[in-house]
Amino acid sequence: MRLLTCKAILKLLQFEQHLVKKDFTALCKILRSHTLRSKTVPLNALEDVCTAVDIACIWYWKQVLCLQRSAVVTCLLKELGVPAQLVIGAQQIPFRAHAWVEVNGRVIHERSDVRAIFAVLDRV
Repeated sequence: MRLLTCKAILKLLQFEQHLVKKDFTALCKILRSHTLRSKTVPLNALEDVCTAVDIACIWYWKQVLCLQRSAVVTCLLKELGVPAQLVIGAQQIPFRAHAWVEVNGRVIHERSDVRAIFAVLDRV
C-alpha cells in the first residue's frame, strides 16, 4: 500500500504541473498513453488504488482537484490492468464541471448519482 500511495503522490504532482500551466491537452495525452499494462488484475485493485489515492490526497500539501484525483486513479488502475476511463461532465445551471472515473460503465470512487447530475462531455 505504501508503494501505491507514493506512486499516487508522484502522479498528483505530475498532473498538477499540467493543470497549473492549463495544459489540458498534455494531461489527456498522458491518460491516453497509459494502456493496460497487466493482463491479470489483482483481486483488490479497485479498493487498493482508491485507498492509496485517498491517503495521498490527505498527505498532499495542496488541495487536490477532482480532475487531478480522477486522472491519478485512472492511470494507476490502468497500470494494474483495470480498464478505467476518466469522464468529464458538466452541469448547466448553475454551471459546474466535474471529473470522475468509470470502470466498465460503473462509477467508482465517487457518488453513484454523478451521471444524473452531470452531462458527459468527454471520456479519456
